[in-house]
Amino acid sequence: MHRSPGRDIARITLSVLFIGILIAACIWVLKPFLGAMVWATMIVVATWPMMLATEARLGGRRWAAVAVMTAAMLLLLVVPLTLTVLSIVENSEAIVGWTKNLASFTVPSPPDWVGELPLVGPKLAVEWATLAAASREDLATQAAPYVRSAISWLAGRTGGVGLALLHFLLTLVITAVLYATGETAATGVRRFGRRLAGERGESSVVLAGQAIRAVALGIVVTAIIQSAAAGIGLVVSGVPYATVLTAVIFVLCIAQLGPLPVLVPVVGWVYWSGGVLSGTLLLVWSVMVGAIDNVLRPVLIRRGADLPLLLIFAGVIGGLISLGIIGLFVGPVVLAVTYRLLESWVAETDHEEAAPGDAAPPEAALLAAGGDSRQPSRVADSLPEQASRSS
Repeated sequence: MHRSPGRDIARITLSVLFIGILIAACIWVLKPFLGAMVWATMIVVATWPMMLATEARLGGRRWAAVAVMTAAMLLLLVVPLTLTVLSIVENSEAIVGWTKNLASFTVPSPPDWVGELPLVGPKLAVEWATLAAASREDLATQAAPYVRSAISWLAGRTGGVGLALLHFLLTLVITAVLYATGETAATGVRRFGRRLAGERGESSVVLAGQAIRAVALGIVVTAIIQSAAAGIGLVVSGVPYATVLTAVIFVLCIAQLGPLPVLVPVVGWVYWSGGVLSGTLLLVWSVMVGAIDNVLRPVLIRRGADLPLLLIFAGVIGGLISLGIIGLFVGPVVLAVTYRLLESWVAETDHEEAAPGDAAPPEAALLAAGGDSRQPSRVADSLPEQASRSS
């Protein structure tokens, strides 16, 4: 007896297994490029309106717009590195002096107010006094394990700089390709989504792009504004290494920690250096800079996508903890698409329950459409006349 192909369990199982093997093989082959591809996709989706605006300003020349956007991305790597190197060169004498003083450094005796601190004061004063009474050899022996661990960690990070640079250049190349063929890639992804789940799949693809832009607007733009404002305050207050501190503040803002972990110690240092007026002004400025994100970020996220703020924040924090920096974008996308799919699935049940009671009679439907309930009978009566004329 001939079996229908749709009921052949072995054939379906082998087909699914073969497709799974092909997908796994493709992921295995593309594994070295997956990180760069994900980063490039996030960057292109987030900055696509900017690329279109650049193309319009350049007379519709796509290649010129791609070159400008790629050069801007390259500057994001070159400018911070250049400023960091210049800052180290400018303060090289101070760094050498600190290195020489480190060899003759001795721990001073604890001040009297340390022992008066609540809870931890007495114990802290005893430990501090023990370190102050120790010789340099004893201090070097105690610090040796920590120094070795720090040197090993630093050597490992230094060895990964070349790999990170190669990863960035690969991301740059893929980004340029996606900029040049953005419409084709977007159409292909939307067709794939429609093939998987119809209109719901296509709307999920569009929602993913909106979530990426919402995060780019709400998180990245807020971090840029906060770090720039904090850097201006550091420069005006005369704080050394303002460029390096501004870069650290930007990283902390991206990680949703805010600028205060850097600004608060800097304010204390300014007060300790004797700049009472500068310290007070920097303190007020730090409070204002730290509060910017509470106002600016929700507004920008709502402009990017009509999604609950709690959902976006949960995706940002959870993605950052689970996947690192790339999780800032991947986390909100996953939660946003899941949220919309669940919402539409529940809405379908509501529509099915409301459908029987909401059905209107044919006469009411015709009248609502501007027709007449007697029109069908007129059409039926006219059919024999048309038939006799044609005969």
